[in-house]
Amino acid sequence: MVDLGKLLLVIGGIIALAGVVFLLAGRLHLPLGRLPGDIVYRGKHMTFYFPLATCLLLSLILSLVLWLFNRGQR
Repeated sequence: MVDLGKLLLVIGGIIALAGVVFLLAGRLHLPLGRLPGDIVYRGKHMTFYFPLATCLLLSLILSLVLWLFNRGQR
């Protein structure tokens, strides 16, 4: 149970850190969510939005950070 508690604390910290990053990104007017390649469809009664390019960019950055973190653990 102690290991599970530690894992939940780490995951919670990562989520909190991601929240702070998104808040700062919004205040600094970074174009996350408005990159070329993000799909936006505006119809008469609905709007469909899928941030494809933003997801790919965040995935690449997160993969690089985790790879560097894992490399440092060895």
